[in-house]
Amino acid sequence: MNAVLSTPATGARIAVYSGTFDPLTLGHEDVVRRAAQLFDEVVLAVAIAHHKKTRFSLKERLEMAAEATRDLPGRVRVLPFDGLIMDFCRQNGAVAVVRGIRNVTDFDYEAQMAAMNRKLHPGVETVFLLPQADLQCISSTLVREIATLGGDVSGMVSAPVARALAPKPLQA
Repeated sequence: MNAVLSTPATGARIAVYSGTFDPLTLGHEDVVRRAAQLFDEVVLAVAIAHHKKTRFSLKERLEMAAEATRDLPGRVRVLPFDGLIMDFCRQNGAVAVVRGIRNVTDFDYEAQMAAMNRKLHPGVETVFLLPQADLQCISSTLVREIATLGGDVSGMVSAPVARALAPKPLQA
């Protein structure tokens, strides 16, 4: 059965780009900017992530995402989400889910998720986007590790995120 993408009543073609974004990297920013060129609106859906221990609170992750996309007013909305991404897509009138993939390992995992999401909601398509080549090696996990060890992450995240990741002085 071929699914036909439906256009929401507003006529806007909305995509959802979801993740924990702990922290939002330049690779994530590149993907959301590319998606904003393809769709009328992108909802950057920041996962509450009950199953993960995050370095940043949900509020901090939402604020960093809003700061990183503030130059895209009307094109990108930042919202928290919990539960199934297909339910979130339905609630927000999305016709597509955007997934950033860096390598074949990402693709294998994301292809499986896309197939399952299609079973849950055939009217929502999954679109894979590659970040720029120089950003494909960046992951939130590696950024957190490098920052924790005192390394320079300024070429991997925006300035506000780099400041948030900066080691805090030890208190006596």
